[in-house]
Amino acid sequence: MPVRVHHIAAIAAFSLAGLALCGCSSINEKLAAGVGDTLPHWAGGLPADVPPRRGTPEYEAYMKEREKKRLEPAANNANAAARTATPASAPPLDPVH
Repeated sequence: MPVRVHHIAAIAAFSLAGLALCGCSSINEKLAAGVGDTLPHWAGGLPADVPPRRGTPEYEAYMKEREKKRLEPAANNANAAARTATPASAPPLDPVH
């Protein structure tokens, strides 16, 4: 079977498509972290209450604030007070058999 021009064109087109697809995967690997941070939550991005990424100045400030809250006395910390409070009017649970 002789090699014709349309065979060479088809091989070149498939090779070019394969190379373009490989290029997209390497670009996506490098851009995925940045794009994920900028997308809104409804479009699949991160929620608003996610802590900042490690290695950024915002992360260091976040960790200092978190440590400061952890070291506060339990009476001043609203989260600790909410966790230790148990409602007195809650009915007892029946045993499950």
